[in-house]
Amino acid sequence: MKPQYSLFSDKGGRLMNEDCAAVFTSRRAQCYVLCDGLGGHGLGDIASRCVTGFIGDAFRRGTLGDDILAKAHRDLCERQSEQGVTGKMRTTAVVLTIDGDRALCTHIGDSRLYHFRGGEVLWHTRDHSIPQMLVLTGEISEDEIRSHPDRNKLLRALGDEREEIKYESKHFSVQDGDAFLLCSDGFWEPVTEREMTAALQASTSAKQWLCRMADLAARNSAGKTMDNYTAIAVMR
Repeated sequence: MKPQYSLFSDKGGRLMNEDCAAVFTSRRAQCYVLCDGLGGHGLGDIASRCVTGFIGDAFRRGTLGDDILAKAHRDLCERQSEQGVTGKMRTTAVVLTIDGDRALCTHIGDSRLYHFRGGEVLWHTRDHSIPQMLVLTGEISEDEIRSHPDRNKLLRALGDEREEIKYESKHFSVQDGDAFLLCSDGFWEPVTEREMTAALQASTSAKQWLCRMADLAARNSAGKTMDNYTAIAVMR
């Protein structure tokens, strides 16, 4: 049985939505992609769409592997060079591929994948950001990432030619009843892991779970200028 999924994306309080998310499926596998274009550098919306499309094409060709983000990075850099906008088309990316009871997650930046089992968070990806580094060195707690003044300062992104591309990949097993959430920082910042878990436990479908969390994101951001917020919820 294929997992059920639901996708949500909103521009929040921004002028445009630079997030991009998509789901690609074959007879036996599913690929979920979410990218968050870096608006502060311009052309983030184009970068996120380009990378999402590139990954989708690789999935359809059967060439999607651990190195997909390295390939997407090279493609994005070539596009920048052709258009004379070197360094201005940048994006985060998180990719989840499920094939039977095996899965692969690869990511860069601060867009996250959460893996839930038994209604609780089993693990989630670690951000490539300054606050995450402060967590690893014990200077702040995990919860403080959401309110840290440097929470939007990334250390890694696709399309950044200043240094060799660095991303992370993880192979893992999945079980019936597992759930997954791919989300941009505009989605996970206003919704805590406790709220994600409570919404999951109260939901019977991926759409219901995602709608509950999207409502929470908007409610918890009341009075603030919301970032683009995007997520894909998956229930197996």
